[in-house]
Amino acid sequence: MLDKVYQQPTITAERFVLRPLRKSDAGLVGMYSADERVARGTRSIPHPLPPGATEAFIARASATDRTEDVWAIDGTASNMAEVVGLVSMERMDRDQSEVFFWVAPAFWNTGVATEAVQAVIAANPHDAQTIFAEVFQDNPGSARVLTNSGFAYLGDAEAYSVARGSTVPTWTYTLKLKR
Repeated sequence: MLDKVYQQPTITAERFVLRPLRKSDAGLVGMYSADERVARGTRSIPHPLPPGATEAFIARASATDRTEDVWAIDGTASNMAEVVGLVSMERMDRDQSEVFFWVAPAFWNTGVATEAVQAVIAANPHDAQTIFAEVFQDNPGSARVLTNSGFAYLGDAEAYSVARGSTVPTWTYTLKLKR
């Protein structure tokens, strides 16, 4: 899998475009991900955000040997910010992927996250048969994004959150796309 070079498509949704990250996104991505509310909702964003973390993240997301595709949710077509959040898919084995997402607090409860997740699922750029997702149990809004996108509850688990510095209970979900 690591020998392949993956071309990351641009995905069009109704209110925005999901496009690969670019270096110029560092300012908005850094500002939003430095927000403790955003960082605490993810496994991997540290809080406080160290200098250079955003630029390193964008470089990893642009690498030809990456296993995860990351898209900026670009709302300029609808008079929103150039980046309102991120959605990503990580390749797993056996035609499976895992989806991750976060949206800036100013765009919470606007349907942006649901629309972004649904757009990635519809495009299915990894040609996955099964997509997994997880959310921390203290984040019911993100759980609604998944259930509104067709995911079925799979069970409880735990994941380590860098921002929280601890293991946090999660709800895990699955979505079967092909037979």
